[in-house]
Amino acid sequence: MIEIQNVTKSFQKKTVLENISGSFEKGKIHGIIGRNGSGKTVLLKCICGFLAVDTGTIFVDGRKVSHACPQDIGIILESPGFVENMSGFRNLKMLASIRNRIGKEEIREVMEKVGLDADEKKAVRKYSLGMRQRLAIAQAIMESPKLILLDEPMNGLDKSGVAEIRKILLDLKENGITILLASHYAEDIDLLCDTVWEMDNGKMVCDKRNEECNI
Repeated sequence: MIEIQNVTKSFQKKTVLENISGSFEKGKIHGIIGRNGSGKTVLLKCICGFLAVDTGTIFVDGRKVSHACPQDIGIILESPGFVENMSGFRNLKMLASIRNRIGKEEIREVMEKVGLDADEKKAVRKYSLGMRQRLAIAQAIMESPKLILLDEPMNGLDKSGVAEIRKILLDLKENGITILLASHYAEDIDLLCDTVWEMDNGKMVCDKRNEECNI
């Protein structure tokens, strides 16, 4: 699903990604671990086309990534932005109208799946951090994309919320969806991921716990 070939990315004189290569197989959950500033988020932004690489090439589902975001991809990166004075349902409905691939019923179903009430009129600005995170997950998965990129998806969730989202991610994998998960929570990585990669100072290596690793 994802092929990364000798990718380097720098900002001014600081190299954030240094000659990274690796491949991520379809239908699995792949974990990326590393401390803050290790390059995880920048790598995800390059994969989805938000940042252009300096050198190297990234392919998603066989297509070279350019400045445009690849098709059929769901994303959570950093703090997702919503229209603050709208309800969660209206936010998702507005996002869904871009492609018109799903309707009201599908939006209701995905909100229920992540533990939100589609009939709740509360504006997003009044949402708790956990509710915002659930809404972010809903927007990432609602159109059943082939690939989902998640940057710290459990942020702000309580224990029961974490358990619910883990189940959703495992169900998505069972349906053949590929998930790339960046997290600093060891338990998420251990419970969810089929392969694990470690990033440090802009370099990415296969974690020793992997049975298989494509480089």
